[in-house]
Amino acid sequence: MLEHVKQEVLRANLDLVKRNLVILTWGNVSAIDRQTGLVVIKPSGVEYDNMKAEDMVVVDLDGNVVEGRLRPSSDTPTHLAIYRHFPEVGGVVHTHSTYATAWAQAGLSIPNIGTTHADTFHCDIPCTEEMSREQITMAYEAATGDIIADAFVGKDPMHTPAVLVKHHGPFTWGKSADEAVYNAVVLEEVARMASITVALNPKVEMNADLIEKHYERKHGANAYYGQKK
Repeated sequence: MLEHVKQEVLRANLDLVKRNLVILTWGNVSAIDRQTGLVVIKPSGVEYDNMKAEDMVVVDLDGNVVEGRLRPSSDTPTHLAIYRHFPEVGGVVHTHSTYATAWAQAGLSIPNIGTTHADTFHCDIPCTEEMSREQITMAYEAATGDIIADAFVGKDPMHTPAVLVKHHGPFTWGKSADEAVYNAVVLEEVARMASITVALNPKVEMNADLIEKHYERKHGANAYYGQKK
């Protein structure tokens, strides 16, 4: 079932290791098949070196296991909530990459203060609100997805496809699992750059026109970055 999606999700998970975004088993990637409404996700706690496509777990949007002999990632309810809230999303990544997680632990959004940031993310990378005791104790992972959605009220999640969950870490997404991994790579790099920049100049400000120029030249209606497809 969904063998091509399993291959995509396996490749994307292994790419997290290749890109130095995860250590041990601290990360996961999923992808959704919107025609069937089924999600393929990494199994919980399985070493990356030993993972195979057949280890990937297929679940429905209610979290029921449809296929797979292993338990799905413990973050599955968060991934599912993102898919439910953001219908354009095709793939989701969660890591504990160092710099992005540091901003999350500090409870700070990553400001858009450079063209590297603006090339991929239109706005600041938002940090979610503090979770309540009830959210933590009742349905923690699902509630995590809901507070992510709350951080994008009035915003386009596909224009800034990343978020920091306060005290936890980053989630990114895209139209595919591969695109979500790409966004996770960029997020970690801009988090590192922002850390250094703010240390050098805590009062730094960004030119709003420059943000628009760099975002639009890659993602706008008249984008001209790269080659024609």
